[in-house]
Amino acid sequence: MDVVSVTLSWSEECNIIVGQAHFIKTVEDIAEIMSGYVPGAQYGLAFCEASGPCLVRTAGNNEQLIKEAEENAMKVLAGHTFYLIVKNCFPINILNHLKNCQEVCRIFCATANPLQVVVAKSEQGNGILGVIDGFAPKGIESDDDKNDRHTMLRKFGYKF
Repeated sequence: MDVVSVTLSWSEECNIIVGQAHFIKTVEDIAEIMSGYVPGAQYGLAFCEASGPCLVRTAGNNEQLIKEAEENAMKVLAGHTFYLIVKNCFPINILNHLKNCQEVCRIFCATANPLQVVVAKSEQGNGILGVIDGFAPKGIESDDDKNDRHTMLRKFGYKF
């Protein structure tokens, strides 16, 4: 078995959510979540089917984001994984809905940071072991850093 890291990429001002699900119905259910919870959100979704024809199934309302999701799925090539790229929406707005989707088994990450997926490759296929999300911490936040964090959350509208 080989273990490799695969770097994912997507458009600026977007986030990616990488997860694992267990059934082809995932595509329609995630599309319904996206259309029902965040008006104006744009997205592209790719789901890697793990049996039968083993196709990458897609949905979305933004052709560029669908293409990027497909490209990331084809880089990782792990069955029953999905790649959801969102724009005009923060993952925090949909994560609980995704976690409650009956097909979703796990969420590996939701990020706008540089992302590497750690992939195990065997004779049967590929599987995601984990992710490397962003960079290592450089220290402990100061009082000024805390103030900056509080200001940013209020700017985004998540705190009063």
